[in-house]
Amino acid sequence: MSLTSAAFSSAYALAEKPILAVEVAEKAALACDQHARANGWKLNIAVLDDGGGLLYFRRDPAAFRGSVDISINKAWTATQFGFPTRLFGEMIVNRANGIQYTPRLIIFPGGLPIKAGDWLVGGIGVSGATGDQDEECAKVGLEAVKDMLK
Repeated sequence: MSLTSAAFSSAYALAEKPILAVEVAEKAALACDQHARANGWKLNIAVLDDGGGLLYFRRDPAAFRGSVDISINKAWTATQFGFPTRLFGEMIVNRANGIQYTPRLIIFPGGLPIKAGDWLVGGIGVSGATGDQDEECAKVGLEAVKDMLK
């Protein structure tokens, strides 16, 4: 099994929550990296656990150094909110709501949540190419581990 579980108890319920294993994070990042290299993209790839802690990081030596933090923050945004970073950009178009000024929040494509069933277990963030290419790579990474997240 690729996910581990943590038991949470209360006076009313007991639930087992899956926890993202480093092997899953690594496989997702490697699949993403392989796809990027096949397309000539130089990327930084970050996988975070559900608490926003860095679980796995992979960097092409030729990738922009400035996108290291962007990849981590894309994964963080997807992890904290449970939906793709692309949606933030779509939500704020023509709206002066200020959310785009929240520290660490990324409002362009490349960050996706990682889910095991209904549980949010982490996020993957990719940066270094266009936003659409970053998101494409993140999707390839998640596709590579979909059977491990059941």
